[in-house]
Amino acid sequence: MCLLIGAGLVILIAVAATGLSTTWDAIQHRAAPRTVAATQLNLALNDMDAQAANILLSSGDSGTGKGRLDESYSKANGFYGDAQQTISRSLRTLGAASEGDTVTEDTVVALTDDFAHYQELIGRALENDGHPGGKDAARADYRQATDLLAEQLLPQARKLVDANNAVYEGEYEAARTDLEVQLVTEAVLGVLLLVVLVVLQVRLARSFRRVFNPALVAAALCALFAVVCGSRLLAVSVEQLKVARHDSFDSVVALSRAKAIGYDANADESRFLLDATRRDLYEKSFLDKSQQLYGLDGASISSYDAKLDQTWAAYQRDHGDEQFTGEYRRELDNITFAGEREAAEKTVEAYAVYQKDDRTFRRLIAEGKTQEATVFCIGWASDTSNAHFGVWTKALDQVTAINSAHHEAAIATGRDAVNTQAPTAAGALLLGGGLLILGLRPRLAEFR
Repeated sequence: MCLLIGAGLVILIAVAATGLSTTWDAIQHRAAPRTVAATQLNLALNDMDAQAANILLSSGDSGTGKGRLDESYSKANGFYGDAQQTISRSLRTLGAASEGDTVTEDTVVALTDDFAHYQELIGRALENDGHPGGKDAARADYRQATDLLAEQLLPQARKLVDANNAVYEGEYEAARTDLEVQLVTEAVLGVLLLVVLVVLQVRLARSFRRVFNPALVAAALCALFAVVCGSRLLAVSVEQLKVARHDSFDSVVALSRAKAIGYDANADESRFLLDATRRDLYEKSFLDKSQQLYGLDGASISSYDAKLDQTWAAYQRDHGDEQFTGEYRRELDNITFAGEREAAEKTVEAYAVYQKDDRTFRRLIAEGKTQEATVFCIGWASDTSNAHFGVWTKALDQVTAINSAHHEAAIATGRDAVNTQAPTAAGALLLGGGLLILGLRPRLAEFR
């Protein structure tokens, strides 16, 4: 009986360890990287479109280059190329990862085709901008490109983020359920084994008139040690899976979405400058994206800043205050790690500065100071909107880095538990089985 229960525990620990190794491999090499690749794709699409608009804004007169904002033009071209490479790399990663998943594979194929068309339109816009008098034609081409982005590319990219994140969530839930069952089973078998060993010790003591059997006592201690190691393996794995999935990666996804939305909102300011015929549309789009980031019920462009200041002050007094919604609410409701709250709060403060810059930008436009507004929007001086936008996105990156580091640490801790606790528990059980046989042989020989 003892040997059968011990064998059952060894099998249970081996199955749990094998399953956990597979789960950690799936998280580290497939589920998390795919989701990150999808978020990078979403961000890079927004960045590429923003930089295309900035190129057209900073290029000066078509065909002559007169009035070109050299620094803005050069940086926009560089960032455009970087975003283009990121998109191509992400599409390759997602394409390879989607094999066998028809829905995701179809989305990647459609996105790849639409991206090729998008690049064609942007290329035509930039080509027309290089011809004398070609600025209007360039705007028309860019308008088609940004419509394709909004109507096709971005919805597809967000679909890929959600799909890959859902795969990760599914793998997490399956692993957590298995671990909970294994933890209960291990506890039942462990208690049963210890009880049987104690009963056996008592019966031997009574039958052979001996106080205790040293080998049997040692076997019981091995069994107890193995049960503790097995319980620790399963309990640590449950905790680290939660850290890897919800405590850290939920924030990584929320912050990545926030950054992508922010780039799209920033692009709306450039589009507002570039295409005067659509200014109402782009102003509304900017506000909609602001609401996705830091949602304020009933806020307009003119009232958004005051409401943001008011609700943020209320939140700092009481972190349970829920007067705002959006991606910021997702992150602030998931504060887990040391330094995360302070870093997250800095991003809101930087975001508030950028929002106030937007009002300055729109005031300059209303006053007819278009060139001044353009420099303020896409320039690189430390007091420009562009610089403050950079401060905000770097602050987002710092919070993301905190969560990413804990995600990696959770995976490492989980793997370490598998590599140390599982073989230790199995070894203790095997040693206990050997000691049990060793202890019983002399007693059984007395029956001969």
